[in-house]
Amino acid sequence: MWDLALWWEWLSFAARWTHVITAIAWIGSSFYFIALDLGLNRDIAGPADGEEWQVHGGGFYHIQKYLVAPERMPEHLTWFKWESYATWLSGFALLMVVYWAGGEIYLIDQSKADLDIYEGMLLSAAVLGGGWLFYNTLCQSRMANRPTVLMVVLFLFLVVLGWALNQVFTGRAMMLHLGAFTATIMSANVFFIIIPNQKIVVADLKAGRKPDPKYGKIAKLRSTHNNYLTLPVIFLMLSNHYPLAFASHYNWLIAALVFLMGVTIRHYFNTHHAKAGDPRWTWVATAVLFLAAVFLSLAGREQAGDEDYALSGTAQALAAAPGFDTVQEIVSANCSMCHAREPFYDGIAHAPKGVLLETPNDLARNGRAVFLQAGVTHAMPPANLTYMEDEARAAIRAWYRSADLQGLGQL
Repeated sequence: MWDLALWWEWLSFAARWTHVITAIAWIGSSFYFIALDLGLNRDIAGPADGEEWQVHGGGFYHIQKYLVAPERMPEHLTWFKWESYATWLSGFALLMVVYWAGGEIYLIDQSKADLDIYEGMLLSAAVLGGGWLFYNTLCQSRMANRPTVLMVVLFLFLVVLGWALNQVFTGRAMMLHLGAFTATIMSANVFFIIIPNQKIVVADLKAGRKPDPKYGKIAKLRSTHNNYLTLPVIFLMLSNHYPLAFASHYNWLIAALVFLMGVTIRHYFNTHHAKAGDPRWTWVATAVLFLAAVFLSLAGREQAGDEDYALSGTAQALAAAPGFDTVQEIVSANCSMCHAREPFYDGIAHAPKGVLLETPNDLARNGRAVFLQAGVTHAMPPANLTYMEDEARAAIRAWYRSADLQGLGQL
């Protein structure tokens, strides 16, 4: 009854839920402190760099910021770091569960590159680790004093990285890894730069030394980088819901436009919070970038056929399992009107999540998804619009369970 695939799906659920909760906490605190810092009233006398009065939850809050540090160490100090660490760790766990363990389906696109799953996993890990080393090297170079140039170079690197990953990975995996690469930069900034620099300042205070302001300056620069990278990361982490973005021929360019939209949106809000103007041009720029992404998506729709490249071992096992032809008929009658290269169900312009179920090869490649979505659950068809009978769902379960999947990496 309890197939390993079900346990694995629940593990994915737990990792995803944890990731979303911790990400909300991290992003919320990041947005709050950036807005607070930019909006401080600095026309005050005294050692504080600025102050702010706020009202929330029936109470008033009086907040003061010290540019370097207060004269003495406070007895209670709240650190904002675990939100970042938990977000990255849960995200990495989700990456392993979905894209490494499910590499045959979600990671490697065999029509682009003939790689083994372990090679894809190594490339995946290298993107995260190597990306951080590249970014950190930029920040420690002379570009540190020219933050705009630094961010332009980083953006160009992201564009090239997106194109390169798209030569090997599925479109879905390419976008996810761009998001994971960026999130790794953000979390590593907290772990390796921001928190250690703050601890140096705290240690100086406890020892009675005057802290060096350079540590606060460096930490603030990295925090500002994180602020501008947040919105693109959110989109890229959710991009698996949008096949019009990830399943397009120009998906890597769409990802690049998303990064630019994140910058224009954050620039508006940061300028607004700092009371430095009202740059409404950013909204026009964002709209233009969005329309450009829509155009690229429509112009680059992939109309793939029944590809002749070899099926993976898992897909071959599912295609050879007893009951495959019966399940193919069930899927054709209940699913392929939407999950088609050219859907003919009203209101569906693109196969949901890019999953195709038109041909026998399509079914073999997406057998686990069919088993989980229409076999052991009633998630598909949505609202059971095609009136799929319980006998048909039982046939799907029997077919999947009869396949010899041991040792093939399919859970």
